Amino acid sequence: MIRKLYDWTMSLAERSKALHTLGAVSFAESSFFPVPPDVLLIPMVIAQPQRAWLIATVCTVASVLGGLLGYAIGYFLFTTVGQAVIDFYGMQAAAAKFHDWYRDYGLALILIKGLLPIPYKIVTIMSGAAAFNIWVFIGASLVTRGFRFFLWAALLRKYGAPIREFIEKRLTVLFFLFAMLLIGGFVALKYLG
Repeated sequence: MIRKLYDWTMSLAERSKALHTLGAVSFAESSFFPVPPDVLLIPMVIAQPQRAWLIATVCTVASVLGGLLGYAIGYFLFTTVGQAVIDFYGMQAAAAKFHDWYRDYGLALILIKGLLPIPYKIVTIMSGAAAFNIWVFIGASLVTRGFRFFLWAALLRKYGAPIREFIEKRLTVLFFLFAMLLIGGFVALKYLG
């Protein structure tokens, strides 16, 4: 099953509409969708290393635009839509902590949380709910999301062939490690917030 999923993802990464799909996932992940764009970015860069910078750019721009939607949800619709997203992920306690931390650590919070495998949508929604400075939010999101996605692109562009071979030999183990990281990000945000 994991091999079929991997082969499907790699075939998707080579399609002409792959950038559109990556942009949609990156946008949605920053405001409501649970799957991080790295799931598509990594195979896309491995499949087409010559397009690494374009792929990272699309991922970054779409993620920041999606972050603005998350910000708007928090700012304008927190009691309805924003709270529903937070409730869906079971992040009520973490969201309350975030709101309090923004007073003292807003910029640092965005920069750190944007790099980690935690749900960025919570950061974007709570940034809006806390009425964090939108221009600082945009700048921090560009820096943190851009750093993350361009780092992936640079590493995979340079070491893509050996990394692809490594991944394909250890696919099941890496799949479970990635799943544990993703779940760990949600757990860490919920309990360490």
